[in-house]
Amino acid sequence: MVAIAAAAAPAAVEVVGATAARGPRMILQANELAAAVAEVVATGEAGLGFDGIIIAAFGDPGLAELRRRVGMPVVGIAEAAMLEAARGGRRFGVATTTPALVAAIAARAGELGLADLYTGLRLTAGNPLALVADPPRLVEALAEAVREAIELDGAETVIIGGGPLGQAASALALRFATPIIAPIPAAMRRLLQAMAF
Repeated sequence: MVAIAAAAAPAAVEVVGATAARGPRMILQANELAAAVAEVVATGEAGLGFDGIIIAAFGDPGLAELRRRVGMPVVGIAEAAMLEAARGGRRFGVATTTPALVAAIAARAGELGLADLYTGLRLTAGNPLALVADPPRLVEALAEAVREAIELDGAETVIIGGGPLGQAASALALRFATPIIAPIPAAMRRLLQAMAF
């Protein structure tokens, strides 16, 4: 995820990664998303020497709390991707691997005032951890979910919902005429704007 963020940043910007000390490898359940809040806030507060923070978990855990606590711009990848996808009133969907987060992702769209533009979520088949461990299979599974979001739901843009899915998002952007939003680059663009870079 650090490499994806760095590739989306100007050369003068240094991107440094920080991983929560505790928690699951990948957030798959709503309770894991909730449990991540304290770890994200602690990790973010430990990075007070930076100029901005991206929370690279798609549910944006700890985003509001961290914004209240630190004196720098803080951006979540779901927030950034959804706002970019909906720009100009476009209808947008999400393609992802985590069925237990369907309600949380829909809620996030609602919190951002985008519920009327959100066409829903399309899921890959198969175990999310196994898919992430097999990049070619992940890309194919997400491609099918993207097709469903476009053809069945009428999405005009599709977000690839998850930080660990970032490489797949880049590959899929080349396959579809419909804009595919990769959340980490979207977050970097939003952070740079907030930093007036």
